Amino acid sequence: MPSAFNTHNTNPLSDHPQAWERASNVKLLVLDVDGVLTNGQVRIGADGKESLKVFDIQDGLGIKLLEKCNIPTAVITGRNSKMVLARCDELGIKHVHMGVENKALALEGVLKSLGIQASDCAVMGDDWPDLAMMKNAGLRIAPAQAHEAVKEFVHLVTKREGGNSAVREVCDLILKAQNRYAELLIQASQ
Repeated sequence: MPSAFNTHNTNPLSDHPQAWERASNVKLLVLDVDGVLTNGQVRIGADGKESLKVFDIQDGLGIKLLEKCNIPTAVITGRNSKMVLARCDELGIKHVHMGVENKALALEGVLKSLGIQASDCAVMGDDWPDLAMMKNAGLRIAPAQAHEAVKEFVHLVTKREGGNSAVREVCDLILKAQNRYAELLIQASQ
């Protein structure tokens, strides 16, 4: 193993020890889209339709690494978007719920289908519509630019903003807390 890799599974969250412990129990990652997987900006074209969403490539790899460790990802969003559907398909995300008004109810359906308890999932959201979905999650996370009310409600606020590797930060945390990060990094370097 190259000595340049720090593969120690030390807790990088000394100021948030509960997040490290909670991450060690995560069996499902649930994500909002706008403001979490993207920076939250919505571009509307001349035809009045959404014309562009920008996704972070490192977030995508983090999601794939979780899947490799049998930790699926679900997407629950209030908006409908072909771009989101295409990105989720590309990443192999099977649980995609768009145009959802009651995100908590959608999450209940995902949990039931997977046989997972809310306490075994991590939920990442950035604004008020995400609060009910986050309520019973074992690990509640907000990206750095999230609304202040959401930041006050979560166990962890990421250092990075949504659409700028915030999801990857969460994926790495889960992998490190579950002692899988080093193994995956070594595999990637071979």
